[in-house]
This record gives sequence, structure tokens and C-alpha cells, in this order.
Amino acid sequence: MAPLLKPMNVPFWRDVRVLRVLLQILFLIGVFLLAGLLYTNMLRGLSKLGLTLNLDFLGNEAGFDISEGIEYTPSETYLKAFWVGVVNTLKVSFIGIICATILGLIVGIARLSSNWLIRTIAAVYVECFRNIPLLLQILFWYSAVILKLPRVGESISLLGGVFINQRGLYFPSPEPTAGLKIWSGFLLAGLILAAVLYIVRWRQLQQLERPGFRAKWALPGFLIVAILGWFLTPEKPFTLDFPVLRGFNFVGGVNLSPEFSALLIGLSVYTGAFIAEVVRSGIQAVVKGQREAARAIGLNEGQTLRLVVLPQAVPIIVPPLTSQYLNLAKNSSLAIAIGFPDMFSIGHTMMLQTGQSIPVFAMIMVSYLIMSLTTSAGMNWYNRWINRIGR
Repeated sequence: MAPLLKPMNVPFWRDVRVLRVLLQILFLIGVFLLAGLLYTNMLRGLSKLGLTLNLDFLGNEAGFDISEGIEYTPSETYLKAFWVGVVNTLKVSFIGIICATILGLIVGIARLSSNWLIRTIAAVYVECFRNIPLLLQILFWYSAVILKLPRVGESISLLGGVFINQRGLYFPSPEPTAGLKIWSGFLLAGLILAAVLYIVRWRQLQQLERPGFRAKWALPGFLIVAILGWFLTPEKPFTLDFPVLRGFNFVGGVNLSPEFSALLIGLSVYTGAFIAEVVRSGIQAVVKGQREAARAIGLNEGQTLRLVVLPQAVPIIVPPLTSQYLNLAKNSSLAIAIGFPDMFSIGHTMMLQTGQSIPVFAMIMVSYLIMSLTTSAGMNWYNRWINRIGR
């Protein structure tokens, strides 16, 4: 029997595991030392200019007006002014994501249409808007389209009290009434009914072992209860406040300014072109045999797309779709080119008035970082959820 080999005692300075940990510790120490050196040099440079690195200025009076956003007066603080910019950025990003998603989904499906005209129009849209810089598109929509619309007195009137002119888009706004509380009860009952019908439909599809639209009964059930509640409520839950021309402008309703409209159109059209390619590639990634099997069991093109192809394409589409959402939110900073008071534009004004460029830049970066991380977390959760449902 061969003698057992005794393990060799390796000195710690030659142990690979110890060396790995030491190298990582040394690297972190180097990073912290470099950061400390840069921070010290920055403080020294600011002191020579007579500036200090703090956020005390946020409590001072801003003294400048903001053209649109939540309620704000120039006598309020810089912090309130910055918050107005944050809300404006969130508003245009949220609406832009919705519009770009709808547009991209439609165009992405149209790119795979068997109709030559529809397929060609979709391809031309994608190739044109995807390859033109976004800044040029925003300036085009603002200068060459919206500002060239008729004056207020010659506004283009659409059905339902919608008006379009150089000052933007005006449309009726819903105003709640006392009947809203009663109608809310009907909506709650409709949601409960929809949940029950959804579960029943889901169990039926599981028993039949075939794909199907789970909300086939739930959605009509909710709509029927909501519509009945609307008519049974003694007072209408909402009344419409229509814009009316008084003097040199419209009063009432909701107004989308030229700057907001141009930015929203530019972001939606530009990002929608990229989303269309994401949707197209996701649909094409689904195995061709799935479509053939769907046709073999008698499903038409619409049912095949809705029940078989899209459910399998969504898990493929969601990860790159998240990147497009993040790009749209960050690209909203181009609003400064047309004067829309977003977070970056108001931050720039704050820097010019206070001279505190570093703290303001840090506030802007942290705000964008929070927006991006929140969006990523939501999309990652949705991606895990749909993959778990798919299994």
C-alpha cells in the first residue's frame, strides 16, 4: 500500500486564494485614494473661486418663472423649481413610453405583413426615423410643423372640441362630480366580477389544454358593469370642460404646449422606430413550426398572432424593450433645445444663477439614475413574471 502524501503548507504570500483577496483589497484602496485625491482637488479649486460645495442654496428663493408644470411661483425655492422639472420629465417620459410602445408594436407587426404596401410603408418609417438624429427630429417637429400651424384665431377644429394651433393642442378635460363615488362602487363590483370570470376562464383553458385569451369573459364583464353603472348613477361621474376661445387664447380644458408636443412627438416617433425592430425580431424568433401548428388546428392569422406567436415573443422582446424605455427617458434631456422646462433645463438655469454647477449636476444625475433603476426594476420583475407563467 502506497504511503499517503502529506499536504504541503503553502506560505500565505504564495497562496492563490489569499493573493486574490489581497489584490482586490489593494484595488479598492487605490480607487478610494484616487477618489479622495480628486475630491480634494475639486474642493481646493472651488475655494479659489470663492465657492463651497453644499446644498444650502436649495432653500433660497428661485426668482425665475417656469412656463409649465405643477403649481409654482418665482418666490418659491430652488428645490421646488427643481421638483417642477422632475415632474415634467416624468410626465413626458411616461406618456412617451406609452405612445412609442403602441406605435412600435403596430409598425413591428406591419413590417411582417403579407401586404406589400403596408410592409413597405412600415419599413420606410423605420429606416427614416431611426437614422435621423433625435435632436434634428425634435427641432423639425417644433420649428417646421407646430410653429407653422394657424394662429389662435384660425385654429384647426376637430370633432369633440379639440383645437390645434401655434400654441399647442387644446382638448376637453374631465371634471369629477358627486356621482363619481357611486360609480366607483360599480367599478369595484366590475373588477370583482372580472377577477372571477378570469379565474373561471383560466381553469377552463387548463382543462382543455389549449391556448386562449384568458380575459375573454373578464373584460366584457367589467365593461358591462361599468357602462350600466354610468347610466344608473343619478349624476354623471364626470363632466367635460371644453376649451373656449376668449380674447387671444383658449380658456378651459387641457393644453399641451408647443414645446411639450414637439418633444413628445419626437421621442415617440424616434423610439417607436427602434421598438418596431425589437417587436419584429422578437416575432421572427418564434419557431416557424408554431405558426404551422396553429394553422393546422384551424386558427386564422389574427388568432395565431394573438394566441400563439405574441405570447412566445414577449419574453424575447422585453429585455431589449427595457433599453429603449431607458433611452427615451434619458433623451428627454434634449428638451433644452426647444425650451421645454424639464429637469435638465431647470437645472441649467439653477447653475447659471447660483454658480453651484457640481451639486446641481449631481442632483440631475442622481434623479436620472433613480428613474432608470426604477424602470429597470419594473421591467425585470415583469420579465421574470412572464417567464414563470410561460414555464
